Parts: sequence; structure tokens; C-alpha cells
Amino acid sequence: MTAVIDRPVPHTPASAHPPRIPRARRAGGRSNLPARVGVNGLLILGSAYMVLPLLWLVFAATKDAGDLYSGNAFAFGSDFLANMQRLLTQDDGIFLRWLGNSILYAGIGAIVGGFVSLMAGYAFDKFEFRGKRGLYASVLVGVLIPNTATVIPLYLLAASVGLTNTIWAVVIPTLCNPFSVYLARVFSSGYLPGETLEAARVDGAGPVRSFLQVGLPMLVPGFVTIALFQFVGIWNNFMLPLIMLQNRELFPSSVGIALWQSQVQQNPEFSTLVIAGSFVSVVPLIIAFVMLQRFWRAGLSAGSVK
Repeated sequence: MTAVIDRPVPHTPASAHPPRIPRARRAGGRSNLPARVGVNGLLILGSAYMVLPLLWLVFAATKDAGDLYSGNAFAFGSDFLANMQRLLTQDDGIFLRWLGNSILYAGIGAIVGGFVSLMAGYAFDKFEFRGKRGLYASVLVGVLIPNTATVIPLYLLAASVGLTNTIWAVVIPTLCNPFSVYLARVFSSGYLPGETLEAARVDGAGPVRSFLQVGLPMLVPGFVTIALFQFVGIWNNFMLPLIMLQNRELFPSSVGIALWQSQVQQNPEFSTLVIAGSFVSVVPLIIAFVMLQRFWRAGLSAGSVK
């Protein structure tokens, strides 16, 4: 009689046999290809829409009036230094005055206005007071109203107190922005836990001290983001200074360049001034973004994480 010995079946680790992917899942990668192509195509078109005008401006700033309207649009010229020299000497260097006015208006609006908006957003988030919901609802309604719709009422108010044709007619309306208040409340809710302020109050800190010594340092990324948005918005603002100001010594660069643009029909040589002025006006915005990018990138990402 022959004995049958059962030999143990060797154990095969699971990693030796990769799991079988269902056909539907494998086919899903191919089915998502049109969607990826469509999304990437839209992103490329959007990037080109934003970048190509800036590239054209860089090339156009190097050309004279004749080359500006003929030849290859994306080719360098040889008149960059001449255009810059004429820009800085035109009308006794009035463009430098316009550029300084833009920096003044945008700087005050960004720093002071950003701080005011930060305090307002902090108060809406951390304090309870009568009429809070109604006031915040009015802030949200203000976000929906375009700035151009408020220019005429602001002009009538400034005229009634004699502030037209002064820097205050441009600066005061920028000291508080509804959208900045909304952003400040979002940042306060995401960056500043209520327990931190409660601990500060237990240690004897009042509301003002809690904000300045505890809340404000934690809200620096949010403040920089709000200030940067304020700076760009005020820098590009056109309607408000156009209505408020009559003295061209007080014009910002946007209104001054528009003044030169209105003279291009009579004198085509002004086209190079418009292009060169536009090129120089973009430089401060690029510098601001590069210097503050680590703050505003952190601020924008915090909203998605929180």
C-alpha cells in the first residue's frame, strides 16, 4: 500500500501577483483624456490672454512710432533708451509726478485702508454687538456694487465739503473697501482661533491689546494679501481720479497716460509716450508681487486649508 504524502503548497506573497485592474477602471484613464486636454487647453488660452499683452508691451516699448505699426509685433526695436528719455523729460518730467501720485494714492490706500479693513473684519468675526448681521449684510451688498457706480455720489459728497481737486478726494474713498472687509473676516476666522484670544483675556489683555499684540501678528499674511489687492485696485483705478481731479499735477499715471492717448490723433509721436508710460507703470506692480509673494501665497492657501 502506497502512502500519499500531502506536500505543503508554498505560500506566494500577495505582492508577487499585482491586483488585476478591472477593464472599466483601465478604460477610465482613456476616457478622461478629452477632459484633461480640454482643461489644459483652456488654461493655456487663459495664460496666453494674460501674458501676450505684456509681452507685446515689452517689445513695443523698444520701437519708434513708425515701427510700432509695422513689421513684426513681437520683435525688439532699437529706441528703448530714446523712448525712456523722452518719457522722463516730456513736459518737464510730468510723468514722474504722475507716477509719484500713483504710488502715494495706492500706498496710503493699501496700508491704511488695508489696516482699517482688517480691523473691521476682525470685529465682525470675534465680537458680538447689536446690528452685527445687518451691518455685515450691507458689507456684502457693497461687494456687489461696482466702483464706477459710486463715483458720482462720491463726487457730490466731496464737492459739498470742498474736497474736489485735492488728494483727499482720491485717498479717502480708498480707506475702506467692502471686499477687503469680507476677506479680513475670512482670514480672521481661519487664522485666529477664538481660544487664543480667550487666553489673552484671561491674562488680563483688553480688546485693543489682544488685537494689537496677539491677533495682528497672526493676521500678517492676510493683511499683506488685502494690502496687495488694495494696491493693485487703486493703482488701476481710473474713473475716480478722472472725475475728482482737474489739476493735472495731481493726476495718477493712469489718468495722465489717458491724457496723452487723447492727443495721439493730432500727434502720432505721443503713441510712444503712451507705450513707454504703460511699460513703466507695470513695473511697480511686478515689484510688489515679487516682494510680497511669500505672504499673499500663504494667505490664499490658508483659505483653502481652513
